[in-house]
Amino acid sequence: MAGNNAISEGLSVLVGILERERIRGAESVAISSEALAALQGLPQALFERRFGAGDPAMAVTSAVPASPASPASPAVATVIEPRSEAAREEKRDETWRRAQLNAIFKSVKNAPEPKALGTLFETVVFASGNPSADILLVGEAPGAEEEKLRKPFVGPSGQKLEQILKAMGLSREQVYISNIVKFRPKKGDGRFQGAGNRPPTQEEMASCLPFIRAEIEVVEPRVIVALGRTAAEGLLEQGGALGAFRSGTHRFGGIPVVVTYHPSYLLRQEAASIEEGKLAKRQVWEDMLRVMEIAALPISEKQRNYFR
Repeated sequence: MAGNNAISEGLSVLVGILERERIRGAESVAISSEALAALQGLPQALFERRFGAGDPAMAVTSAVPASPASPASPAVATVIEPRSEAAREEKRDETWRRAQLNAIFKSVKNAPEPKALGTLFETVVFASGNPSADILLVGEAPGAEEEKLRKPFVGPSGQKLEQILKAMGLSREQVYISNIVKFRPKKGDGRFQGAGNRPPTQEEMASCLPFIRAEIEVVEPRVIVALGRTAAEGLLEQGGALGAFRSGTHRFGGIPVVVTYHPSYLLRQEAASIEEGKLAKRQVWEDMLRVMEIAALPISEKQRNYFR
């Protein structure tokens, strides 16, 4: 069993590397003859256990859960779909998307990589909203309130996000909301953490990145919104100041990414002073107008002139 576990862990690392290269636009990856021989020697049963039976060259797609109480899944519950565009388009209705998202949710519940870190709590906080949304919003990780309700962006930050969406003419049911990390990060061993929260580390985000990537592939939004610098760094796999992220042009798997401030930042600025609060809201609204333009949403004169 120890040998099988080592091979399985190696395959997980390999999958992560290949998926990252695919997202970056690579169509092929160089491999030595020695490495190729080693891969060819892997037992087929392990491939099927990791990827599902069928052609290993097929794309992994995948899962908003019907409810947090969905039954536990096998250790890896990915869904394999052919790369054929005709086959994909035939199935991509809302029912199909929800099934895929549920499969991802079940995979998250038993994901070995984030659990192995020992720095995250065990309650899964997955996603909410429209599985066919044009706009997909990504935060960093759930906090205490999100963990309690098993829903991303609740409490004061969630209310502020809903205010932003309302100004755009949207409700949270019309967009898709998720986090990169699906578990609340611990402070120390978590025993005395209480309601305190902390941002996830790069290692924690990397362990969960395959899941948000799979969600994005299923939802196929027109635009992704990264809420805050930490979420931007985790999603785009690069460091930087939020100002630089906001002014830059980014793509994730070919989809435009707009980076803006986290709703909690708006709350802090509003608490600091009226002027700082207005400046922060103006900056976020500039970003949201870009999002609306990319998503081809109607923009009224009133919306364009909110802060003029």
